[in-house]
Amino acid sequence: MPILNFGSLNIDHVYRVDTFVQPGETKHSKAYMINSGGKGLNQSIAAAKAGSQVYHAGMAGRDGAFLVEKLKAAGVDTSLMQDSEEVSGHAIIQVADSGQNCILLYGGTNQMLTEAYVDQTLDAFGNDGLVLLQNETNLVGEIIEKAVDRGLKVALNAAPYSDKVNTYPINRLDWLIVNEVEAAGIAGGMADDHLLQRLAERYPQAGILLTLGSLGSQCVQNGHYASISSCKVHAVDTTAAGDTFSGYFLYGVLEGLSLAETLRLSTVASALCVQRPGAADSIPTLVEVRQALNDGSLTPPEVREW
Repeated sequence: MPILNFGSLNIDHVYRVDTFVQPGETKHSKAYMINSGGKGLNQSIAAAKAGSQVYHAGMAGRDGAFLVEKLKAAGVDTSLMQDSEEVSGHAIIQVADSGQNCILLYGGTNQMLTEAYVDQTLDAFGNDGLVLLQNETNLVGEIIEKAVDRGLKVALNAAPYSDKVNTYPINRLDWLIVNEVEAAGIAGGMADDHLLQRLAERYPQAGILLTLGSLGSQCVQNGHYASISSCKVHAVDTTAAGDTFSGYFLYGVLEGLSLAETLRLSTVASALCVQRPGAADSIPTLVEVRQALNDGSLTPPEVREW
């Protein structure tokens, strides 16, 4: 089943630091890189590298030609994209020696989608497939409604979280992908051990993937729950880890893999990603993931199901 990703494209300005800059502090960075990124771009590349047929939709700014080329190089179809004379989205990213990151976003062309463009793109894509969205573009709620009305499946990665997420028709989603912060914002209340259950009770029709960083992930679909812890590796850069997990996860469920197999595949892919610097460039191919599984270089934890 093909994926149509109305996804963000960002130019990532990455600064390597010992620890994150604190309020009022000025410090020298240890290194600087310009990378291709954006949750949309990363997830398109991850799903394509996993083996899905992926179409990326969105606006590429006057400075974003290399972002489109990055998508093409990974096997993503960019024929439905449009060019803009405006500035692309960008991110200021600090990567600490711990491997953790903090990110400041500017929307740019990611916030310039029009309903006419959305309609045109959905018409060209057809009525068989899955539409993927993140909360880095405009018109997310409208795209959900339009896609579902056409009979398409829809997955939303509700990141980064904002109050606007709660205005989206989440009850119409096939998959909701969240971390603890996003899940707590949608479910209401504090992040606790019952987050996934609370979301499942509120949105019983949706499959839900809850990513927990170094603690692993949990998911539920049609009352079937599964969880997995993370692989124990030395993290160099966690920037695209969640996007890698999401892309591989959608590949697994669309290919009809079991939740257990899908979680194992996604966990190993994410573990390979965090051992490499960068965002899109750190995402492994399916061949690399299968090799890590087969040669034992990365042994995924056991999946618990109930």
